Amino acid sequence: MSVAIVTDSTASLGPDDAERERITVVPLQVVIGADVYTEGVDVTSDMIAEALAAFVPVNTSRPTPDDFLAAYEQLAADGAAAIVSVHLSAKMSGTLDSAVLASKQASVPVTCVDTMQVGIATGFAAGRAARVRDAGGDALAVADAARMAGESSTTMLYVDTLEYLKRGGRVGAAAALIGSALAVKPLLTLRDGLVVPLERVRTTAKALSRLEALAVEACEACSDGYDVGVQHLANESAADAVAQRLATTLGRDALDVDEVGAAIGAHVGPGMVSVTVTPRE
Repeated sequence: MSVAIVTDSTASLGPDDAERERITVVPLQVVIGADVYTEGVDVTSDMIAEALAAFVPVNTSRPTPDDFLAAYEQLAADGAAAIVSVHLSAKMSGTLDSAVLASKQASVPVTCVDTMQVGIATGFAAGRAARVRDAGGDALAVADAARMAGESSTTMLYVDTLEYLKRGGRVGAAAALIGSALAVKPLLTLRDGLVVPLERVRTTAKALSRLEALAVEACEACSDGYDVGVQHLANESAADAVAQRLATTLGRDALDVDEVGAAIGAHVGPGMVSVTVTPRE
């Protein structure tokens, strides 16, 4: 293995997917009340949703530079000559900063990539990097593939309330929506690595319908194909319905639906439904 790929647990890669793609996942920490958990190990999205609903404080903590360095050194010991480390937006988390600090101490060259995205969009970027590596690409080509995937992705979110994003300081320009009429259901997107307003819709049903329409537009704009995924937190029935309707419109048998990881779930809150579209280039 000449080029190894690392990402963080917010990328929503399950253990089977990570193993198949040969991607190393470094987990974030999730703090519920006074208890500290490791994402992907001993905390579930259901635990996050229940804690938030009960007004139990929930916070997240980035991996330390030592966490990343340990992963890098293990990969080097396993034969990696170079590493590409692919992470969520640096404007949303200090995870990339930890990776960069660790890269300066690693025994092999490490290129850190800011996808400017969150959730499965980061996972798609890491997966794109893996495919370029498997096709024989060098570290530069692998990093460029991840960066381009992140930059070209469209991530759209429906949230029941902005309260959880506000608590975690992740609301960005969408803060302008706070204090709007309670009936407003915000649609959000990622732009330049920050959560920003996309549209305001009056009801949940109309918001989800609009989410579907915007996702179809994003898919139809991809001339060379696309990857698309649906995620949710404690809103499986709505996410399944969105995925089924999207699949029918896009002419696919089905779309993958996943519950968002605990770290992201802590900030978006129960009820969230998102759609991510990443063009294939």
